[in-house]
Amino acid sequence: MLFWDIKHPLSRFLLFLTSLNLSHFPRDNITENRDIHLDWDAAQAKANAFVARLNLTEKIHMVTGASSIDAGVCIGNIRPIKRLSFNGMCFSDGPAGVNRAELVSVFPSGVTAAATWDRDLIYQRGIAIGEEFKGKGAHLMLGPAVGPMGRHPLGGRNWEGFGPDPYLSGASVAATIRGVQSTGVQTCTKHFIGNEQETQRSNTTAPDGTIIPGISSNIDDRTLHELYLWPFTDAVKAGTTSLMCSYNRLNSTYACENPKLLNDILKKELGFRGYVVSDWFATHSTTSSANTGLDLEMPGELNPYGAGALPGRWYFGDFLLRAIQNGSVSTDRLDEMVSRVMVSYYLLGQDDNYPSVDPSTIAVIVANEIGLPMAQKIGFPFEVVPARDVRANHSSLIRQIAVAGTVLLKNVNSTLPLQKPKYIAVFGNDAADITDGQRTDNYGYDIGTAAIGGGSGTIRLGEIISPLDAIKIRAKRDSTQVKYTTNNAVISAGNFQGIYPLPDICLVFLKTWASEDHDRVSFELDYNSTQVVENVATWCNNTIVIMHSAGVNTLPWAIHPNVKAILAAHYPGEQSGNSIVDVLWGDSAPSGRLPYTIPKNESDAAAPIANQTGSKDWQADFSEGQLIDYRHYDANSIEPLYEFGFGLAYTTFEMTANLSVKAVKQNPPETPDSARQIEVGGHPDLWVELLEVETAVSNTGSRPGVAVPQLYISFPSSVPEGTPVKVLRGFEKVQLEPAQSKRVTFKLLRRDLSYWDVVSQTWTLPAGEFVFRTGFSSRDLKGEAKLKVRGV
Repeated sequence: MLFWDIKHPLSRFLLFLTSLNLSHFPRDNITENRDIHLDWDAAQAKANAFVARLNLTEKIHMVTGASSIDAGVCIGNIRPIKRLSFNGMCFSDGPAGVNRAELVSVFPSGVTAAATWDRDLIYQRGIAIGEEFKGKGAHLMLGPAVGPMGRHPLGGRNWEGFGPDPYLSGASVAATIRGVQSTGVQTCTKHFIGNEQETQRSNTTAPDGTIIPGISSNIDDRTLHELYLWPFTDAVKAGTTSLMCSYNRLNSTYACENPKLLNDILKKELGFRGYVVSDWFATHSTTSSANTGLDLEMPGELNPYGAGALPGRWYFGDFLLRAIQNGSVSTDRLDEMVSRVMVSYYLLGQDDNYPSVDPSTIAVIVANEIGLPMAQKIGFPFEVVPARDVRANHSSLIRQIAVAGTVLLKNVNSTLPLQKPKYIAVFGNDAADITDGQRTDNYGYDIGTAAIGGGSGTIRLGEIISPLDAIKIRAKRDSTQVKYTTNNAVISAGNFQGIYPLPDICLVFLKTWASEDHDRVSFELDYNSTQVVENVATWCNNTIVIMHSAGVNTLPWAIHPNVKAILAAHYPGEQSGNSIVDVLWGDSAPSGRLPYTIPKNESDAAAPIANQTGSKDWQADFSEGQLIDYRHYDANSIEPLYEFGFGLAYTTFEMTANLSVKAVKQNPPETPDSARQIEVGGHPDLWVELLEVETAVSNTGSRPGVAVPQLYISFPSSVPEGTPVKVLRGFEKVQLEPAQSKRVTFKLLRRDLSYWDVVSQTWTLPAGEFVFRTGFSSRDLKGEAKLKVRGV
């Protein structure tokens, strides 16, 4: 979704703000969290009873977002209905923490969470994020994100999601949803679907006034099901209460009015019982959108008290009312729309003493969008009130996740962990405190550690621990001296004047900025990164490079003999410095693994950003099908620099070459039983376990460590053309002491072993022999076994 000031004049924003009155938002105590059983039928009964008591105007209000004194101060609001004791609903960004709020935590990004390969940590992250949303009085978190998945390595919002593999992304989104919703906060899984780039993601206006439609993501049926829909299916199965339809078109029809996508696939095939909400201003029609599956338009009517209609900006509200009155949208459909919104509300018990919205929200929005000095200058009537502090002890979990999401890519001669160096030189803009204020924006900031990306998924930067500060504190324990220099100084002063004596260790901190609303333009890290590393490494024999980045980068300096260690720390959140110090000094062992592939050259990467500047009909043909990221490298026999699933440790591991593959269900039928009813998550047969694959992993080194055994399968030759060489179908995270071994079992469901048959329109188990491989990455495979699933 968008910032208010991206596509709207300041005057309209001020009109929205001036309609608000802070006195209407009392401060409540934060309620305790509780586990919630997802009883859809009981919630549906409550929702039906609620709808039966509404008049027509109230029903329209329930499916049209609004920003007014009656609605609330959140980025998205549903009006309260006082006579029914319904206090409205507050929607808030974003997937890594509460946006536009003060005294909240900056959690590690989605790609960082995915790099942990740890379902339990991701679940705990979800719980903590949910606690903060609930503490601020937000009913719904606009997240998690599994679209974009990362078809384009330079996609501006890839960092919000969990990477380009559908299995890893699906496991991560399911764990996140279960965690968040256990606190009673709704999730809105986004962006559905094919929103794989920011460039021309939505409609724009040409200089001659022509409306240029948003890009069309043209995806074939099999690719849609087996790749892009896969993690959304996991989200629905996990109980996500809503999905956000995306800005782009899918096969030439806007996602928010696409009947095949919303009605046939999501609501019928996947059995989704929640509601579909539009991305902000992603609606393009009234009748078509309502009839083809859109249940709630956001942000809806912008300040109906005096702002007047904004043609083309919203389509529900009075427009939907007229469609109901003239019969182009049925009253039954309107009732269903309201019911879907309310079933999610009741499902998580939000009718029971839910906290009110933090009254500081409006002041934070003002500070974020126009600045408090400007607001005071123009006499804007608002009150700065103390914010609720909802952070609790989440910093310790954030630090743990950031450590677990740090990937050790190179470590020559056991340079890491550090062994009490006498003198450390720290280089790079990314090492220091942020000097350009505590707000991220679409262009990032020059000096300061990159803790989180930009756009609606960002979080206000409060207490960020910089690497430089954390290094100085840790260095004092060993009487180590520390010197710091920026990127520009390294470039301009190649002789390193002032660095004395010669350091034992040189730490180079690099970063890449990524944000909503634009895509990255370079594979290399920002701020002359290559020259910085080469200058330092030429002079310093023990150079260690730490990267805080949105994801895929090229590393032309990786083979430099003096670059002894490389760490990919992604966007670590507020504990940026503490977490990297934990890894550098070995207080915590690195256990992250890459959730994407790092190419040797940018030309090796697939699917560039589609840029058709000058065209009035942007088209993106997903002609590569399922062959993105490691699947692309496998299919084209391209050697990556660091492959998907790769990551080193401070110890070594081995895995048995002999796999045990056991059929749990003998000779299953080719397709699911057509007589069984669809449930939430799709056909219930797809979630039935068919096989178990067992291996053993051992710690062969001298230090404790965490191994990440992975399972890849190759389908029989009978499957249609375009099937990947291999696909991830299992992973575990295993703590091992030196010389310790553990058995690891991967359970495979019918869904894991099926392909989507476009003719029969069903998931199908192929005939022939599957190949099962286990290992430590997509290219480091240790064990292999073969088995026919059908006809055993």
